[in-house]
Amino acid sequence: MSRMISAGYGNMVASERVLAVVGPDSSPVRRMIQEQRESGRVIDATCGHRTRSVLVMDSGHLLLCALQPETISGRIEDRHPAVEE
Repeated sequence: MSRMISAGYGNMVASERVLAVVGPDSSPVRRMIQEQRESGRVIDATCGHRTRSVLVMDSGHLLLCALQPETISGRIEDRHPAVEE
């Protein structure tokens, strides 16, 4: 059974499918987002808010998230409850 965690604003993600949680500010990450956006593999879960973290999924998709990387990693590690903020 998949453990779902909140990615903010009513969005959920399966925690075991997340390979990495990174910040969006470095040039390599911005390039990766642009390349994946062109190939249709970006999921924008920010609901119009600023992108604060990028979740790299095992399917090759990128999930753009409005929560801090520390918040997402804490939810994956089960330090924070999987509830909506």
